[in-house]
Amino acid sequence: MNIGKWIVIAFVLFTLFIGTLVTVCMQQNISLVSENYYKEELIYQDQILRVQNARSLSEKPVVTTTADSIKIHFSSFKLVEKGALKLFCPSNELNDRAFVVKASQSNEQSFPINTLPHGMYKAQFLWSIGGKEFFLEEVINI
Repeated sequence: MNIGKWIVIAFVLFTLFIGTLVTVCMQQNISLVSENYYKEELIYQDQILRVQNARSLSEKPVVTTTADSIKIHFSSFKLVEKGALKLFCPSNELNDRAFVVKASQSNEQSFPINTLPHGMYKAQFLWSIGGKEFFLEEVINI
């Protein structure tokens, strides 16, 4: 076999490799953090104010996890007008969960997480008291 045939075979194999690589890459699911990422970015200043409000509190909420639940300990739950806890999984949006936080006389609220796969999550706690919004985010491992 002469060298011309080897060059043609190498070119064909390289073309097949590149074609396979492009096909595999095009089939990958690449999801943004949020569906409306750019729209949410424009209103991010409100989020900065929420974080500053939470930092200014004398007693901040404490997020802890157990084997089957996530708990928020906060002495001002009785003043909460509305609230939400979102568990955000950066590696897979299908694992995200959202819980409603309501006003209660108890200093602690618990939410079940026994159906979630193990891994790293961001616990994002958003609440309002007296018309003022607050935001706390902590990284937790389940």
